Amino acid sequence: AAARLEGYHADSSRAEKIRQHLDLHILPALGDYPLGYLAQRPSLISQFLAALPLAGSSAEQVYNTLSSILDAAVDDGLIPRNPCKAQSVKRPRAATRKVTPWTSAQVAAVRAGMPAKWRAVVDCGGGLGFRQGEILGTGTDELDFLRRIVRVQRQVKRVNGRAWFAAPKGGKERDVPLPNKVALALAAHIAEFPPVPVTLPWHEPGSDRKHGRPVTAALLFTSRQGGAINPSTFNTTAWRPARLAAGISIGGLHSLRHFYASALLTGGVDIRALSEYLGHHDPAITLRVYAHLMPSAEGRARRAIEDALADADQDAIFPDVAQDGENQ
Repeated sequence: AAARLEGYHADSSRAEKIRQHLDLHILPALGDYPLGYLAQRPSLISQFLAALPLAGSSAEQVYNTLSSILDAAVDDGLIPRNPCKAQSVKRPRAATRKVTPWTSAQVAAVRAGMPAKWRAVVDCGGGLGFRQGEILGTGTDELDFLRRIVRVQRQVKRVNGRAWFAAPKGGKERDVPLPNKVALALAAHIAEFPPVPVTLPWHEPGSDRKHGRPVTAALLFTSRQGGAINPSTFNTTAWRPARLAAGISIGGLHSLRHFYASALLTGGVDIRALSEYLGHHDPAITLRVYAHLMPSAEGRARRAIEDALADADQDAIFPDVAQDGENQ
């Protein structure tokens, strides 16, 4: 278990999550068992999972951490098999919930309730599909008003009070189309609230030269003190009050990303393109989350034929239909 943590920097968000899984759940229940004993008794894993006081998604994360540790033990030749993968062990699964996107009116209401300094955050989320960390890391160097694209190059991450710049999730930069309305909103925001240069270490904080090199970016959104925004503070003082004022009881900043995906699918953007714009590493992820929002095949087929025949001579193409209509 300790070796599992060594693959991450101590201040990384992933290391913090694994540490929580170990300290709160895995080690108290299983820490005293020898590896060989666990490998021979998958029933102990089943009992452990059944006793977890967690919802499906959280229990699944704990399972993944435990299974990865035991996978490493198999690779090192310490045990012959991973008991987590025994047929009798039922892996916890997150409950499948269909995304219900906000309406444009709800997005507008939340935007109106935000402090003026951070109102354009809604434009980045709902109009560009950015994740929260990407929004908070948006700088002027990423905006290309001439080509009408935004080059997503970084995000702001924060763990235990320490903030740093990192590449977007998955380490993949991407280009996102910049709609005219969003471009105007961002230009107005920049004019009213000039971007502030913020210097943070790159990647996760560390002591070696590879990590922690200082990087400066002129950020569009900063704290009242001119630094990187603390997401917890932002959610408490700005986002949640604006959402409640709009009459919406639940939903984080990610709700704007769902709105963006829904709008693009409704507009006919295909899954592969949407996946690129959202920064998913696999279109299958996009399809799994948003398939239920796609227009039906029957509806698309009807509209395709209706559009194709819109300028045609209907009487010439369907004379019998026209005649029947006259007789009726």
